[in-house]
Amino acid sequence: MISKEEVLHIAKLSRLELTDKETENMQKNLSAILDYFTVLKGAPKAKMDKSKISLDLKNSGLRQDEVILSPASLANNLVAMAPDKQEGYFKVKSIL
Repeated sequence: MISKEEVLHIAKLSRLELTDKETENMQKNLSAILDYFTVLKGAPKAKMDKSKISLDLKNSGLRQDEVILSPASLANNLVAMAPDKQEGYFKVKSIL
């Protein structure tokens, strides 16, 4: 089990203030997480046949290139639709 001092050190690094009850809960939770990693380390590793790996990425489901509006023309269209504009900019009421 992870020690109380380690939990307090982690809390300090995380800039957390823990009560005694929260510290105990964190001890249990962090210990459970670390135990699970130990279980995962013992899991069997899948064997992969490297001779069957294909590195041919040519046209592997890529989409076709499409012409889209450039950001400049999109901006011009938006400004053209604005209710009030001046010299290519939106005209808005002064806030300050």
